[in-house]
Amino acid sequence: MKFQVNRDVFSEAVSFAVKLLPQRTTLPILSGVLLEASKEDLTLSSFDYEVSTRATISADIEEEGTVLVSGRLLADIASRLPAAPVHVSTDGSKIVVTCGSANFTLLSMPVEEYPTLPEIAAESGVLPAEAFAAAVSQVAVAASRDDVTPVITGVQLEVGENNLSLVATDRYRVAIREIDWESRGAKSSEPVTALVPARTLMEVGKTFGHSGTISVSITSSDERELIAFSADKKTVTSLLIKGNFPPVRRLFPESPENYAVVNTADLMEAVRRVSLVLEREAALRFTFTIDGVTLEAIGSEQAQASETIDGHLNGEDTVVSLKPQFLLDGLGAVHSEFVRVSFTKTDNPNKPGPVLITSQSSKDQAGVDNYKYLLQPNLLLR
Repeated sequence: MKFQVNRDVFSEAVSFAVKLLPQRTTLPILSGVLLEASKEDLTLSSFDYEVSTRATISADIEEEGTVLVSGRLLADIASRLPAAPVHVSTDGSKIVVTCGSANFTLLSMPVEEYPTLPEIAAESGVLPAEAFAAAVSQVAVAASRDDVTPVITGVQLEVGENNLSLVATDRYRVAIREIDWESRGAKSSEPVTALVPARTLMEVGKTFGHSGTISVSITSSDERELIAFSADKKTVTSLLIKGNFPPVRRLFPESPENYAVVNTADLMEAVRRVSLVLEREAALRFTFTIDGVTLEAIGSEQAQASETIDGHLNGEDTVVSLKPQFLLDGLGAVHSEFVRVSFTKTDNPNKPGPVLITSQSSKDQAGVDNYKYLLQPNLLLR
């Protein structure tokens, strides 16, 4: 194999190929990147049996061929090469990388032992890349990081006729966002869902966020359940998480009449300040009245804190305790100047229901981004 390629293009492609590789693997062969030179294109791929990446770039191919090389080492080298064309060739079991006055010789890995990359099914639909990236960042924060229950470590994608819903929960909060979806191919009589690992989806959002549109392929068969995202000659595939995602939509209230509208930045800054005296896992006490919002942190005997900020209350006075970081996660995902904090009721009048956080365009106008973040008061977590 022998080819020449632009330094920046090559470095970016290698970086993409290794982005989702595991930091540690019991099979060293899975830490490799497959380079396939054919005619006028160079394809770089990685696969660890769960996630695969594939990028195709233009290159001057002198000799076609396929080699497997340590992915992270190649990425480190490619990112530090001088500003000159990159020449790559094979010499027996070695791979020679030359760029300007820099020369590297790497040992190749056995290609025949590398797993076959997954096949991508027909296109299921297309979605706007920028909206998808924003939706992923808003929703994925609510996914669980506890591998004990894998089904809630993912983000559930639910395909509608003209829209795609992203849903995530860790049992303490639920986040939902809807975006446009253009269906392709035959329509399914069954609802189409895909439970995708949150970490993988976040990388897809970051990588393809400025690509215009993203093509999505969902494969659900007895042999394999797989999703593929493609844009700009790059593709990421991921095995879907198996299991039944909890029916969290029923937790959302229809239209709460009791709510407060608060400046988002003011509330976030106040939460950060007052929570400084809290011990870990402790909650902040919020009192919503016609005069504003009062935050109180009991903390310890050595420190307490309180602060009152402006707020516009619709309905009766409400007191609720919330974990500050969970609240900040929701507020940070609201991309609007104001936020609506809605209060729900439970059968027990002494126990407040979940708090619903949505965007608010102005003091009087609700937001239009279809983002919802439901947070359980700390009292219900015990």
